[in-house]
Amino acid sequence: MLKGMRRLLGRHGFETVPFETASALKNHDKFDEAFCLVLDINLSDGSGIELRHQLAESGVNVPVIYITGNDNHATRMAAMASGCIAYLTKPFTAQSLIEPIERAAALV
Repeated sequence: MLKGMRRLLGRHGFETVPFETASALKNHDKFDEAFCLVLDINLSDGSGIELRHQLAESGVNVPVIYITGNDNHATRMAAMASGCIAYLTKPFTAQSLIEPIERAAALV
């Protein structure tokens, strides 16, 4: 999934920095260079929604787009409450991912 998203975003002119785990993302120190995060809700080492809250608590307030293969009402409501700019269920179209990223980029 990471490789495919990286190729797709690269074709649309977006530079990406993929992270395999929530821990790897939390250890990243260049959030000031990011204008958007794309987070899977079900990460191998935790919840993307909880990761969003942890990042916000540490002062990282980058717009977030969630993706998930396990959509349900409670998860969707928690994602929206966390302040995401988009919530996408797998499989999703390329355009449904590109549009919110372009909106986030326009805010920079």
